[in-house]
Order: sequence, then structure tokens, then C-alpha cells
Amino acid sequence: MERTGEYRGYYHVLHGAISPNNNKGPDDIRLKELLTRLNNVDEIIVATNPDLEGEATAMYIAKLIKPLGIAVSRIAHGVPVGSDLQYADEITLGRALIGRVSL
Repeated sequence: MERTGEYRGYYHVLHGAISPNNNKGPDDIRLKELLTRLNNVDEIIVATNPDLEGEATAMYIAKLIKPLGIAVSRIAHGVPVGSDLQYADEITLGRALIGRVSL
């Protein structure tokens, strides 16, 4: 995140994702510590992996934080720079379309 040069704020590392198959629940990924850091915060940007556990974790975080009046957003997922569109799967292309931006 730091190397992109696009973000100039604070971040919190969760140390994993919610994964019932691996006996990892919300108490195991430092969510309590995140909640204690929300003073004077306008937005939380969730950057979890685009897999089942990452999706579940992102939704869980959003459900916890939105009622506090803090905006919750998620990084876009899509086609990587330098890749060929013919090799992208439907889900990746779909997310790329949803996360599109104006030129």
C-alpha cells in the first residue's frame, strides 16, 4: 500500500481473514484492535483478498463499522496491468466492470 504512493493515511493489518474452515473467527484477526482506532476516522478502506474468506471478512467489517457513521469502501478488483483480457475469468472481468472509473 505504501509503495503505490496513492494512499497517505493510516492502516491496520488484520492478520488474516475470517475462515471457519480454519477455525479462525473475528476474534482471531485483530478486529477489536481496529475498532479501538476509529477515533476521528471518516472512511475505512477494506483491502482483503478476493476469495471467499476475504469477501466474508470485508462484509463483516462493513456490518460492524457502518452503524458508527463511518464510510466503508473496498479496493477495486479487476484485470491486472500487463495481462491479456482473453485470459481473464468472468468474475474478474465482472468486478473490473463494476469498479470502472471515468476517463
